[in-house]
Amino acid sequence: MPKASANHISIEYETFGNPSSPPILLIIGLGAQLIYWDEAFCRQIAEAGLYVIRYDNRDSGLSTKFDEAGVPDMADIIGKLMNRQKVAPPYTIEDMAADAVGLLDALKIDKAHICGMSMGGMIAQALAIRYPERVLSLISIYSTTGNPRLPQPKPEIMGLLLTPPPKERQPFIEFNVNLFKTITGPRFGMDEQWVRQIMGRAYDRSLCPHGEARQLVAILTQPNRQPALKG
Repeated sequence: MPKASANHISIEYETFGNPSSPPILLIIGLGAQLIYWDEAFCRQIAEAGLYVIRYDNRDSGLSTKFDEAGVPDMADIIGKLMNRQKVAPPYTIEDMAADAVGLLDALKIDKAHICGMSMGGMIAQALAIRYPERVLSLISIYSTTGNPRLPQPKPEIMGLLLTPPPKERQPFIEFNVNLFKTITGPRFGMDEQWVRQIMGRAYDRSLCPHGEARQLVAILTQPNRQPALKG
């Protein structure tokens, strides 16, 4: 897969379809890699007439890691946030939106459909707010505006998100299968075979739990975008 120099970092990306077609940028969520956007799904979108771009966020996959920022002390950070103390994250959701715009610049794309899931939806929203001239449309999938009055994750979900995944391959896969099952809930089906296969590929491709923790700090310290999104 190719790499692009964008916003002073290196971003791993992959494209599908005709570069002359309208582009769609797929932004993945917390700790995830570009392979989480299923390849068959990407090809299906390309066959429908779009130029598909999927990429690794900073601190995940094969993009630049911010190891010099250290390992966040999540208990301390959450304690400070609960006491309404200021926390300086290693980087922000807005920084990650600038990465996405930098990738578009590197690919010489003026405007694109912007689609993000979970944390990727937050990045997509920030991109639409700060760079509206670059956005053909905004697609935000199971994400949040950062509004603190919205319902927060249930304790069991937050507990799993704050738990470092195992370092061994099979326990890593089992941990993430349980995480996906918990997040999916009982109402919707989960393709366990697909999750196991993707988690195995993710483990073999790049394991960066400290990067996921730094991304989580960016989520926990994000601003309320609801007022700006109205525009």
